[in-house]
Amino acid sequence: MAFDTSYLYFRAFFGVPATFRSPDGHPVNAIRGTMDFISRLATQYGPDQLACAWDDDWRPQWRVDLVPSYKTHRVAEVTADGAEEEVDDDLGWQVPHIRACLAAVGIPVIGAKHHEADDVLASLAARHDGRTLVVTGDRDLFQLVDDDTSVVYVARGVAKHELVTPELLRAKYDLAAGRYVDFAVLRGDPSDGLPGVKGIGEKSAATLVERYPTLEAMVEAAADPASAMTPSVRSKLLADVDYLARAREVVTVVRDLAIPTPTYTPVDQRRVDDLTKALSLGGSLRRLADHRLTAGQEPSAS
Repeated sequence: MAFDTSYLYFRAFFGVPATFRSPDGHPVNAIRGTMDFISRLATQYGPDQLACAWDDDWRPQWRVDLVPSYKTHRVAEVTADGAEEEVDDDLGWQVPHIRACLAAVGIPVIGAKHHEADDVLASLAARHDGRTLVVTGDRDLFQLVDDDTSVVYVARGVAKHELVTPELLRAKYDLAAGRYVDFAVLRGDPSDGLPGVKGIGEKSAATLVERYPTLEAMVEAAADPASAMTPSVRSKLLADVDYLARAREVVTVVRDLAIPTPTYTPVDQRRVDDLTKALSLGGSLRRLADHRLTAGQEPSAS
């Protein structure tokens, strides 16, 4: 089970009451919520291995070069080191503590230079021999769904999550597994600054993906006056041919990153207790530590 960590802590920050505070008055809602989310899902599904994917680069320059509007609305400022993401100060304070908590319970945190957590999740799934569960609220990761990989989709909350399989993609979204990228390119995604093809909405995108095997086939049909494509759709596609190729590269996750194999370290029970006390975490971190210990994973560090 691999987690989209930043999605979880953003969701926790905005969804868990800010009345949860450390002894010195800092909100700890993102910390508590993230630990609770991971322990609840790990307990429900019982995976053999947990890993947390990290955004080492939340807005890679190579993706911006392809589509300059990519995540532009989330940029707080641009420095010599790149664009900084707009993050509430109260959340920014909690992020290093989230990493400290994950280290204390021995769950590996994996990132990759010049790549997002999505790429890490894709690479972890691609190299894993067996079933993989990817936990996220980002629909772009539906592109990973196949017979071996399912998405635990938590956009509506952990308690109301959906297990996205090829069957669910077909039944609910009318999409074949493996065609989500083409669908997303056509439809666009305002939350990522991807405009899509102007005038093509979700239903039209799904219809095109069902009718044509590739984006190239759509463009060929649009350029062929004898094809059955309607004049309206034809003109919309031909107006954005260059965008289609660039956006596809942006949306497609990288599946072959040279990342380390996730490896547990022992639960550091003393560190768990110290962080719980220092941050007033209640039982959230202890529950995650207990899950690791009772699931037959590595023993506590002495």
